[in-house]
Amino acid sequence: MRLLPAGDRALLAEFDSLAEALGAHAAWGMDRPPGVLELVPAARTVLVRIDPAVLGLGHAEHWLRSTADAEGGAGLGAAGAADLQQGRSIPIAVHYDGEDLAVVAEAWGCTVAEVAERHTAVEWVCAFSGFAPGFPYLVPAAILDDPDAAPPLPALPRRATSRSRVPAGAVALAAEYCGIYPRSSPGGWQLIGRTDVVLWDAGRAHPALIAPGDRVRFVPASTGDADRVASALPPPPAAAIAVPGSAPDAPAAGLGTPPPTAESPGVLNRDQGGAPTRTGPEGRDARLEAAPARSLHVLDPGPRTLVQDLGRPGLAALGVGAAGAMDRAAHRLANRLVGNPEQAATLEVLLGGLVLALPEGAWIAVTGGTGPVSLDGRPVAPHAAVRADRDGAELRLGPLEHGLRAVVAVRGGVDAPATLGSRSRDSLAELGPRPLEAGQRVPLGPEPTGPVPSVDLVPIDPPTDGAVDLAVRPGPRRDWFEEAAWSTLLDAEWTVSARSDRTGLRLDGPALARDPAAVGRELPSEGMLPGSIQVSPDGAPTVLGPDAPVTGGYPVIAVLTDAALDLLAQLRPGQPVRLRLATGRR
Repeated sequence: MRLLPAGDRALLAEFDSLAEALGAHAAWGMDRPPGVLELVPAARTVLVRIDPAVLGLGHAEHWLRSTADAEGGAGLGAAGAADLQQGRSIPIAVHYDGEDLAVVAEAWGCTVAEVAERHTAVEWVCAFSGFAPGFPYLVPAAILDDPDAAPPLPALPRRATSRSRVPAGAVALAAEYCGIYPRSSPGGWQLIGRTDVVLWDAGRAHPALIAPGDRVRFVPASTGDADRVASALPPPPAAAIAVPGSAPDAPAAGLGTPPPTAESPGVLNRDQGGAPTRTGPEGRDARLEAAPARSLHVLDPGPRTLVQDLGRPGLAALGVGAAGAMDRAAHRLANRLVGNPEQAATLEVLLGGLVLALPEGAWIAVTGGTGPVSLDGRPVAPHAAVRADRDGAELRLGPLEHGLRAVVAVRGGVDAPATLGSRSRDSLAELGPRPLEAGQRVPLGPEPTGPVPSVDLVPIDPPTDGAVDLAVRPGPRRDWFEEAAWSTLLDAEWTVSARSDRTGLRLDGPALARDPAAVGRELPSEGMLPGSIQVSPDGAPTVLGPDAPVTGGYPVIAVLTDAALDLLAQLRPGQPVRLRLATGRR
């Protein structure tokens, strides 16, 4: 086992085989100490995310090594293989008409028709989930059942250039893996077909159709086969999905998502005051269909306004990223100003332009990016709580003059439906409430029992328009790059590209050259953190944001410190950025 640095809040454990990585994941998950927040298995690695305030990286490293040494490499491999013997058998009907069939046929030295024959002849097993919610990384069962067995299919490289959109249901190959895209998304795998089976539905008690350990057989989708396969889908596993920090019968802080019952279909949620509500498979909520007693009326949503809270951490092993407020400090401050708990949902406003009609007596605060804000025509100071004196009072955010995103908190919090324990919108996975629309009524939760804090001044400067320094620490794949590339990363002045959003900020500047030994190499998919700086084959770095996939296949040269993450939210296209090596202890 090699332990690789991954910033100031994670370690990446690397193994010689998939079975060893899965065995270590199982061993560490059975007895993890306080402060270990998440274990994310992948092709040859386990990403170990910690809370540095509870467990230092040095102590985490000692725990990981002692546990792995106690098991031994052979023991870990056997445990990992054994874990994958417990799954169900799932048939999937496929239309073999993918855009890359000819490319795959050429690589395999066979005809296009033989690609389908060879693919359906293999029994696959889901080793882990990642990239997107419900995306299964399938490997041939033969190489897990017998580590010395020859792979039944030749490995395939990813496409040199990723597609901007891969349709939902696409069946694809990369390296030794087969995957199925649960929803439309970017992707660089080789497409060989498509299926009509729904891989992911957050409204189900078990959102992912295919779980680690499940065995998959692909069947050509002739009419008879498709009908037979649809009727043969197995029941879900015995245990419902566990939302971290909650129990099925008593959701923590009103944010848990217990499983539905036969008498009450759909997902049972609780509002921020504990009142039960019902969300169906399509995310509908009864409070949005009946006029809520206390709500915001959206007169103009601006370019893009999202509901955000502190996200849904702890579900990365299912392919579900944390998402949540991009400027966490601004989110927490806005909630504190109106007396909300810090996890209460707020509105994240891109570039300004939001206009809301408030209920009488509503307290609001605006933080983050700054620009003109008015309530019924009266200017509102930044970082201050103000009260609506009448029903329908108009809150108006003008264009932001500094920064990119403003945060609007309303006392009581936005009471949108919760998905997997969170009200946050994940723009890549399309989880959580949709972006606000004109005319929409947005329900509010009950007001907290405590008072609105009396605050005269919050000494916070607006986001800067000039160059921003972002502190970084070495990433796990720094050795994939020339030493000159590391110097360039820290010495160059980068520019935020227009090709940036909540999934990641691409930085324009000099290309970062790979070490000659890494040129042309394929990196097996491994866990990623927000703040990871991935480098694509063209040498361009991208800083991953809160909505980025939980696994990725581009090497990470560096990782932003946790303290630097919030700065990403306010960086505008064209703004200069300098990456600086963080000092002090990890």
